[in-house]
Amino acid sequence: MKLAIIGTGYVGLTTGTCFAEVGHHVICVDNNVSKVEALKKGKMPIYEPELEELILSNVSAGRLHFTTDLNEAVAKSDIIFIAVPTPPHEDGSVDLSYIEAVSQEIAQALKPEFGYRIIVDKSTVPVSTGGKVSQVIERYAQGAVDVDVVSNPEFLREGSAVKDLMHPDRVVIGADSQRAMDMMKRVYQPFDAPIVEVDLASAELIKHAANSFLALKISYINAVSAVCEKAGADVNLVAKGIGMDKRISAHFLNAGLGYGGSCFPKDVKGFIHIADQLGAPLNLLKEVETINAHQMTHFLDRVREKLWVLRNKKIAVWGIAFKQNTDDVRESVAVKMIKALCDEGAEVSAYDPKAMETGAAALEGYPVRFCPDLYSCAQDAEVIIVATEWKEFAMADFQRLRKLVRLPIIFDGRNLLNPDNVLYAGFEYHSVGRRSLYPETAEGLA
Repeated sequence: MKLAIIGTGYVGLTTGTCFAEVGHHVICVDNNVSKVEALKKGKMPIYEPELEELILSNVSAGRLHFTTDLNEAVAKSDIIFIAVPTPPHEDGSVDLSYIEAVSQEIAQALKPEFGYRIIVDKSTVPVSTGGKVSQVIERYAQGAVDVDVVSNPEFLREGSAVKDLMHPDRVVIGADSQRAMDMMKRVYQPFDAPIVEVDLASAELIKHAANSFLALKISYINAVSAVCEKAGADVNLVAKGIGMDKRISAHFLNAGLGYGGSCFPKDVKGFIHIADQLGAPLNLLKEVETINAHQMTHFLDRVREKLWVLRNKKIAVWGIAFKQNTDDVRESVAVKMIKALCDEGAEVSAYDPKAMETGAAALEGYPVRFCPDLYSCAQDAEVIIVATEWKEFAMADFQRLRKLVRLPIIFDGRNLLNPDNVLYAGFEYHSVGRRSLYPETAEGLA
């Protein structure tokens, strides 16, 4: 099929590439000229596992194209996906100006002689956005055009976006016409996944409801971790016992510093705002936000308790990205923590396998020493903080690290490390909700 993707961010670029990989002909459109030119030359604007290889192979095969010409894309495509940013306002409402602007451009590019077209909201949008897009198309189209608007929310996770798109748990299609539904099902025919056929409004709500529920699970286990610390229990063991219940599952029951990134914080706040506007407040989600914000505060309180005063203390932070396998630092807890440490006068060094450039931009103006590897980052440190769950950190040589640090103290904000390895090397180890383990117990591990 002939598809257009408007916007080449995480969602648009990955979606367009995966559609091309299964055989569709895809035109990716972006108004950023330098970005489009870079993509044409094989230069990637983001890091995402497997994505670069797929882009290069599909461009070479002639199934994937990049352009700044939206008119050309609309003329040559049967289905046009809108995948532009929907940034949040302070009150949780969503800035839909990009959606509205692109809808106008699409409307002005449409012509009656093109025949039937489907406009798809791929961006995460509040309920009723599809109706607004339809109104814009009707107002600005040049003549009587035959168009349906569809909602097709994405459920990709940064760091495993290609896998999520090629092997989805489900595909949600919200359409108010059978013709649009049938055509959208053809798009996803090459994918082995159940298709959830719903109306437009229900599809728009599903994404917000799903992400908010996952955020709820994260905040729940983080609240449990605080109880475990007081009770001398181990949150990992508690989570294992909970997660083996098939009705619950182990997914998103990992205690840590809380959720971040471009989706969960925005979608939770957005769903709260939607519910408030509809007169059906979701107070439960307000508590989810409170617990999430408290996680970093509580963690830093424990670091202060150990070091007493943070001013002039040398602190190594491993991780800048909001999660592993991405260079995305949007709403990263690691970035927020580094800023908080700097504000208290700590001397912070930082390292991330992929997010050094994006991290430096996010931390511009803060006196952070960016290091080329985790060992130079830890040089003379009085505390090492694990802020992102990169596998590289779990595989570190802790015997080597013990010789580099000033004080052998590790605060594992992601419960990533193997306590036996850390303790055996002579470190004091602190985690989130796991049983307290200190160097004096290391002798029995030898």
